[in-house]
Amino acid sequence: MAKRKTPKVKDLRPDRISDEQLRKLQEAVRTLQNYQNQIGTLETRKHEMLHVCFKVSELIDSMRQEFVKEFGSDEVSLEDGAIKYNKDE
Repeated sequence: MAKRKTPKVKDLRPDRISDEQLRKLQEAVRTLQNYQNQIGTLETRKHEMLHVCFKVSELIDSMRQEFVKEFGSDEVSLEDGAIKYNKDE
């Protein structure tokens, strides 16, 4: 087998990015991860708050049913507690 007459060409492509580029990339990834974490926290709080809203809504519905049984109407003024009756009754 014959020996190679021309020397092998060295690959001139860089094998890594510069320290400054690496620092900027790491900073950008950290910022993205931080915001994704904050969004997750907000979504968890949102879920908890929606759950509480649902429970309060159920409480209001049950109180309205009690008002209908007791007073015949569920139209109550939130300002002074006055009951508004239908004129048909």
